[in-house]
Amino acid sequence: MSKYILGISAFYHDSAAAILKDGEIIAAAQEERFTRKKHDFSFPANAIDFCLKEAGITPKELYLVGFYDKPFIKFERIITTYLSYAPVGINSFVKSMPLWLKQKLFMKDYILGELKCDCDILFTEHHESHAASAFYPSPYEKAAILTLDGVGEWATASYGIGEGNKIGLKAEIRFPHSLGLLYSAFTYYAGFRVNSGEYKLMGLAPYGESKFADIIRRELIDIKPDGSFKLNMKYFNYCAGLTMVNDKFCKLFGAPPRKPESEITQHYMDIAKSIQDVTEEVMLKMADHLYAETKLENLCLAGGVALNCVGNGKILSNSKFKNIWIQPAAGDAGGALGVALFVWYRYLNNERKADNLRDFQKGSYLGPQYDDDYMTDFVKKNEVVYDKVSEEALPGRIAQLIKDQKVVGLVEGKMEFGPRALGARSIIGDARSREMQEVINLKTKFRESFRPFAPTVLSDKSGDYFEINQESPYMLLVAPVKENKILPESRNTDKRGIEKLKIKRSAIPAVTHIDYSARVQTVNKETNPLYYRIIEEFEKLTGCPVIINTSFNIRGEPIVCTPEDAYRCFMCTNMDFLVIGNYIFDKEKQPNKDKYHKDDISTVLD
Repeated sequence: MSKYILGISAFYHDSAAAILKDGEIIAAAQEERFTRKKHDFSFPANAIDFCLKEAGITPKELYLVGFYDKPFIKFERIITTYLSYAPVGINSFVKSMPLWLKQKLFMKDYILGELKCDCDILFTEHHESHAASAFYPSPYEKAAILTLDGVGEWATASYGIGEGNKIGLKAEIRFPHSLGLLYSAFTYYAGFRVNSGEYKLMGLAPYGESKFADIIRRELIDIKPDGSFKLNMKYFNYCAGLTMVNDKFCKLFGAPPRKPESEITQHYMDIAKSIQDVTEEVMLKMADHLYAETKLENLCLAGGVALNCVGNGKILSNSKFKNIWIQPAAGDAGGALGVALFVWYRYLNNERKADNLRDFQKGSYLGPQYDDDYMTDFVKKNEVVYDKVSEEALPGRIAQLIKDQKVVGLVEGKMEFGPRALGARSIIGDARSREMQEVINLKTKFRESFRPFAPTVLSDKSGDYFEINQESPYMLLVAPVKENKILPESRNTDKRGIEKLKIKRSAIPAVTHIDYSARVQTVNKETNPLYYRIIEEFEKLTGCPVIINTSFNIRGEPIVCTPEDAYRCFMCTNMDFLVIGNYIFDKEKQPNKDKYHKDDISTVLD
């Protein structure tokens, strides 16, 4: 009989579930996609239900269940920390205890009660889950492993080696010293939401100058040659308070935290650039030390800091590692997959074979999909206007829409697992258009104008446009745009800050960030054939094998999951066309357009 293993992450941020069948990844999804609550941390009941249905089993048929960290050890860290700062932090302590006493401390009983079964439940340490999610789905038979995040139980970073079916973590950095929490502190200071806005800080960095990097190194973080470090805790408030930084921190940088939604001044741009530079320095020193220790050519990364694709790109281009593989769901959501794989390979000691070429993540297309029968019911129920196109004609039709400067929402196949849209739940457009970045940012996604877009490029053409020597299917590597695609006159400017957005920098300006870099996604025929064919047809029409790809959502909402989510988002924004499977929806032909408004995006359809 087949053995099904369910992995669960919950109760901190980005709860998720994943399921294996005899070691094969069958399904994985974040809870937020079902509840429509961004970064939902609640028990992933909907994600678990989806995984079980995808596997075709009931909870009673599960062989084992894994949870992605060890609650008792984490509770020990929390109590120890509060006692160290007492009586400071009493408000934070009182606020956190009810959930611990109700759910988190009694996780085994809670999970069994939710699943209504009596199978065994295993617990890994948090960074073991990250390490397992990094190495086991990777293409490598042997690799170095680096995990970096805010905090698990005690560890905030770890490194080790994976070989065959074994993982061994050799060293760790412990709370309160955390690169992830340092970056989150600056995210908070810059006016963005912690555990959500870190990528905004990364996108803002190129608009600034590294004026505060020396202050950060001198006052906040003591970095050793091997990448290990200690933080000066007198500037931080996250151990026992309800904020990330304190008044000493603000005084050090000469300004209070930016108020959310207020104007982003040059000061905060410079702050973003400074902490990004320091973060990259630590990441690269850690990678260099890990290479010196292991002498392996392959590196696997996971943990929330591994979503810093600029830092990942620096490791790829400047370290001695030849190949890098990053878990697409690098944050806590990926822990659900990591614990399931850890149970299969380490606890059950099953064999693992890798060919050093292709990973086991299936493009990270592991979520729900909707067949033609579902779509037939959908269009009938909602009385929408559509054009159904043959499978053969579809790529060409979409490519023509992109060429005609239309903004297209694309829902195709299984939803992506992880924070990046990879062509299954994406908004796509013409990368050659200078205006497209602002159009999609402000009129479609209702988000900050400085936010860059990622390019998707045909994998066999990526070297023609970007300085990258390996595939990047999960949009987790930043690479420079090729010099021959850059417009030389764009480098001669005295513009500063957001004014830099007005400059056309390359032949693909909509996806070229102001520092002439891009967060690249490569796509191949095997992993996503339709998406590949769309871009292939676009190249035939324009000579350009690159398009814009951004996540199908508006600011503050999770990426769409269902056709209902997609149509609702489509109608509440200025997207021109929506494609769901073989169905094309033209905005101008849709009935009752007046009833849709972006403020009602969660309530328009039943």
